[in-house]
Amino acid sequence: MKVIKKTAEYTVYQKRSGRYAVTGADGKAINEGEKVAILLAEDLIKAPASKAPEVEEAEVAETPEAEAAEEAPAEKEPEPEVEAAAEEASSEDADKEA
Repeated sequence: MKVIKKTAEYTVYQKRSGRYAVTGADGKAINEGEKVAILLAEDLIKAPASKAPEVEEAEVAETPEAEAAEEAPAEKEPEPEVEAAAEEASSEDADKEA
């Protein structure tokens, strides 16, 4: 490992793989949030792009086209042929029972 930066609080190393290791003044490894904060402060890594919040996805679904698509099935009326066929079938059942 190659020493990149050494301070009173920590030492930053670069591994052969290109990744970084950070050890504290006591010689113990620094991990997780503290390590990321140190590497960001030293400009050795860039902050990851944050994910877009889900609120924006919901706003996209509320476009006029989406609203028209939602309203279209509600406006559709049953076809008269289907209703007539249903009435005939029920009248035939009534005739058979009598």
